[in-house]
Amino acid sequence: MKLAITTLALALAAPAALAQATQGVSKNEIVVGSIQDLSGPIAGFGKQVRLGMIMRVDEANELGGVNGRKLRLVVEDSAYDPRKAVLAAQKLVNQDKIFAMIGHIGTAQNNAAMPVQFE
Repeated sequence: MKLAITTLALALAAPAALAQATQGVSKNEIVVGSIQDLSGPIAGFGKQVRLGMIMRVDEANELGGVNGRKLRLVVEDSAYDPRKAVLAAQKLVNQDKIFAMIGHIGTAQNNAAMPVQFE
């Protein structure tokens, strides 16, 4: 009986949950962000990671995206500097309205940017 009631409650709540707006997700698009080192001491690596991400996003979009939604990748430069990583994260979250952060490299940069992302 409890299982039946719980299942019914979840079934009734699901449409309401799906109807709520999620930042970075629209009917046609999912916006993801990444902070890479496009300048600074490991720019050669960051530029290649960016190119690989672009290739994969393009491939996914050619195959129909994710549940019919196209992916849009926004990449910001941190120059391997935690302060710049925070500014990049603020831009991605607040201005670009990303749904998720992907592939951010560097422990210090990640630790500095995480509070912005978790808010």
